[in-house]
This record gives sequence, C-alpha cells and structure tokens, in this order.
Amino acid sequence: MPLRDTSAHQAATDRTFQVDLRGLVDLLSHHLYSSPRVYLRELMQNAVDALTARHAIEPHGAFGIRLYADGSVVRVEDDGVGLTEDDVHTFLATIGRSSKRAEGIAEQRADFIGQFGIGLLSCFLVADEIHVLSRSARTPDAPAVEWRGRGDGSYTVRTLPASARPRPGTTVTLTPRADAGEWTRPAQVHSLARHFGSLLRHPLTFDDGSGGESAPVNPEPAPWSRTYPTPGARSRALAAYGEEVFGFTPLDTIELDLPAVGLKGIACVLPEAVPAGRRHGHRVHVKGMLLSEQAEEILPEWAFFVRCVVDAESLRPTASRESLYEDDTLAAVRDALAERLRAWIARAAASDPDLLHRFLQAHHLAVKSLAVHDDEILRMLLPWLPFETTDGHCTLDEFARTHRTVLVTSSVEEFRQVAAIASAAGLGVVNGGYTYDRELVHRLPEIRPEVSVADLDPATLTAHLDPVDRETELAAAAYLAQARDALSVFDCDVALRTFQPASAPALLVDSREARHERTRSQLAREQEGGLWGDILGALRQEAPRAQLILNQLNPLVRTAVTIDEPELARTSAEALYGQAAMLSRRPLRPAESSLINRSFLDLLAHALRKDS
Repeated sequence: MPLRDTSAHQAATDRTFQVDLRGLVDLLSHHLYSSPRVYLRELMQNAVDALTARHAIEPHGAFGIRLYADGSVVRVEDDGVGLTEDDVHTFLATIGRSSKRAEGIAEQRADFIGQFGIGLLSCFLVADEIHVLSRSARTPDAPAVEWRGRGDGSYTVRTLPASARPRPGTTVTLTPRADAGEWTRPAQVHSLARHFGSLLRHPLTFDDGSGGESAPVNPEPAPWSRTYPTPGARSRALAAYGEEVFGFTPLDTIELDLPAVGLKGIACVLPEAVPAGRRHGHRVHVKGMLLSEQAEEILPEWAFFVRCVVDAESLRPTASRESLYEDDTLAAVRDALAERLRAWIARAAASDPDLLHRFLQAHHLAVKSLAVHDDEILRMLLPWLPFETTDGHCTLDEFARTHRTVLVTSSVEEFRQVAAIASAAGLGVVNGGYTYDRELVHRLPEIRPEVSVADLDPATLTAHLDPVDRETELAAAAYLAQARDALSVFDCDVALRTFQPASAPALLVDSREARHERTRSQLAREQEGGLWGDILGALRQEAPRAQLILNQLNPLVRTAVTIDEPELARTSAEALYGQAAMLSRRPLRPAESSLINRSFLDLLAHALRKDS
C-alpha cells in the first residue's frame, strides 16, 4: 500500500503587490528622471495629451494651456478632455495605467506623448500633495471632480458642482516643498516652460501672479513651419535659430523633412572640427514637447559634424521620456537622416565648391570615415580630400597628376622618416598613418584606374638611393665595420649611399613592425627554456634589422668615414644614429636617449682634448 503524505495542505491565495509610494518616488527621482525639473514637462505633456483627445471630439475648438506660478503654488490648467470620477479612480490612483490605454482611444495612442501612467508621480519630486480639479468634455453636464493625492500613497476623491469648474478641462495645483524652491520659483517655471514647450502646437501662456497679462510662451510656430518672403530669408532665419539653440553660427543649415514619420527640423553644420568619435547630442521634440537635448541615437556615429533639432510625430519615447526607444522606426529615421546629410554633401560638391572647401577644411576626418564605408561618397569626395604627401598637403587628385605610382606609409612615424629623402628621389609618398587615410589611398585606383597604389617598403626606398663607387666603399670599409659594431646593440646595419638632399647626413630606415619583432625575439632569448620562452620561440621569425644609411654627399659623413681612431669612429657613428633617430620623430627608447647624450659629451670631450 503506497505511503500517503499526511502533511497539511493549504490552498494558494492570490495577493496584490503593495506599493510603497515614497520608495517609488525616490526610485523615480534617482534613476528614471534626470532632474526634478521634469515635473513641469510631465504636467505640460498631460495637458497636451488632454487637448489632443479633446480635438478628436471637437476638431475646430480653440483650446490652450495656462501656467501660473507666484512662488507659493504652481498651477497648470488646460482645456482638454477632462476626467470623470471613474476616470480619476482608474487613472490617477493606479500607477502604470495610462488614460491613453482606455478603451475607445487605444487605437489613437500614437497621437499622445505619454503612454506609461507614471508622469503625475514626478510632481512628488517637488511637492507632497497634488491637487487635481477636472471636468469631462465627453459627458454633457458632467460634474467637477476633485482628487487630492499625497506622497504617503493616500488620496481622496469628491464630486463638486459643475460651477466649481465652469468649462471642461483639468487644473493641477502643487504647493511646493521648501526644498523645491529652485524648481518652482516663477522665473524658473517660466524658463522651464519655454525650454520644454517652445515648439508646442497649442497656445501656452504664463502668469507670474504679479497682476500683469499672461505672457505667451510659444508665440510663433517652429521656424521651419513658417513662411518666408525669399529662400535667402528662410536660410538666414534657420541659421539664426540654430545659433540661438546651439550657441554657434552654423557653417550651413540642412533642412530635414521625413513625412512618413512626421519629422521636421534642421541640421546645423559645425563651423569647427570636433575630435574623432565625440558625438554631440541632438535636440529631439516629440509632438512639439522637448524630449532630449542629448539624443545621440538620432544620427549615425559618422555624422558628428552636425547638431540637429527636430520635431517628430511617430518616434517612441522611453518611459522617462528623456530619450528615444530603439526600434525599427528609429533605425529607419536614422538611415533616412543619414541620406539627407549625404545629399547635402553631394549638392555642395556639385554646386558650391567654396562651401565644400570650408566644410572639408573643418570636417575632413568625418567625411573620410564616411567615405570608407560609402562608395558614393568615396567617388564624389575622394579627389577633394586633403592628405599629407611628399608634395605637401594636397588632394589625391592633384597628387595623382604627377605620380602614377603612389606609395603609402603605414604610420606617421614611417612617413616622417622618409619624406625628405623620398621627395628628393622623386617618389610619391602619402602619409597613411592617420585614421582612414591608408585605406582610402588604396581605393584611389577605383577613381583613377591609371594610378597604382602600394605600401611603402624600405627596400623600395633604398633601391632609389645611388650606391657609391667601389673605391669609396673600400676606403670607408673600416669605419663602416666600427659603426656596425657600435650600433649592433640596436640591431642596426650601416650602409653608405648617395642621395638628396645633401644636407641630410643619414637616414634611419626602421618600421614599427620590425621593432616589435626584434623586441619579441629579445624576450624569447631572455626566456630560453621556460614555457613563455617556448611560446615566443615558436612565434619567432628572423627579426628584420634597422638600417642607418649614411649619405656620402654630406660633408660631415665624408669626414667621418676617414676617422681612423676606433673610439672616435664609434662615437661619431652613435651621434649619426642619434641624429637620424631624432629626425624620424618617433619616440626614443631609453637606450637611444642615453646614447645621444653620451655621444654628444664624448665628441665635446674629444674636441676639448684636441684644442688643448
């Protein structure tokens, strides 16, 4: 007979989560919202959504929003759709439930800014109590409803006569806490209203309680929505708006218009270069309400040469409404705006060379990063982009006219080592050490098929240096042997050649890769026998040696190779190596710095002994 479990069983009971409102407000203030100032944005946003809902039932009504702040209270009043008593219980007292999800208007949710049902909680960041007086426009002769919510999670609701609020709409009143004065003073409330609501499509006014007339906060529509007498006047107005918003005079302004998502705005081209990879935030408004001043996600990374201000209908904000939700719509908008920037570059290249020149002077790095991945921009702008070459700073188009074979270095250091010598030898070398340059130079044949491009190899350069005659080489053999012995510690060979310019006594031919390989080989030798040594030994190749090429045309070298004192010969070779290393402009190793100091002092001591 099977054993029976005789322990007591109890049926599961459904329970409801208990919400600590004070804890939730603390969570909002420290993690969801960036600053207490968002309370006013949330109230204005609720008012805008209420007006949107009322326009759906009264399309031709004239409705607006009125703000009031006198230092003791902050009040936001709207002529929106209002709330019934049931609405108040359902939406104001239930965290996370938004009236925009209500049955009958759920299909219109895209018309509203807020959709998360937590916006009103932000008021607890500056006040301990929220007072709401509302009257519904959906129900004729609806009574007024009063709701008082407190920070401890309690609230009261009561129905008032219609005379308590003669017209439909909602009034939200806050009595600020003493520690919230920074955000609730009249001047600050007015400033925040302009900051968040300057592009709202509904009339927005502010009253500071001084007895004067209410001041319009958004007296004019967005600058791109206005009518101008001429295209020039429009361009100047947009540039002036960009300067007002961003604080710089744009190099040019690019109008942005994506009807599919209801997006309009401008991109302001920065007049100066910005460091590579630094992304500026953009001002994004959703249905006129400022969402973010630092929305990096609206443009691709390569577009760091512009700052945008846009207003969109269909972009989806996150719950904090301070950034954009990453979805397919945002990705499509980002691609479409990128295409607008490409089109502007194309227009400048085709019809405004002066503007293009000024743009490339400031932002050639941004364009290079784009050209690497964009074949159209590559074909359009590669001939215009500046590069550092042995002919000076010039475009590849200019450089290719005189050099059918273009050599490109892999580093700035390598270019500086060989630039003067290569130029004198008639070689066309481009500095490929800067970001994107080497990759772009290798794509030059796509634009100019008659040009060939190759990486600069040390052997290519030394092949263009003329050998000395046999008698001269034999006469210098003893000195060269002393020099090789003195410089063997640097894995450096020494050779004698003739090359221009004659003022250059020596050329140090060495690459970063060769130095790394020699360092690895040295480590392998030092770690002989251990596990690390075996690993390095397996990777070890024949380490390429550096080359110090002495210039027989230089008077100093012609004198040096005749030295017959062994110590002086070694010292002079070390000095020539040190000078060539410094002229290469690469970082000196500690041993090289020590060698330069020692050789200078030894030469000075020799000169003093000789004089005495």
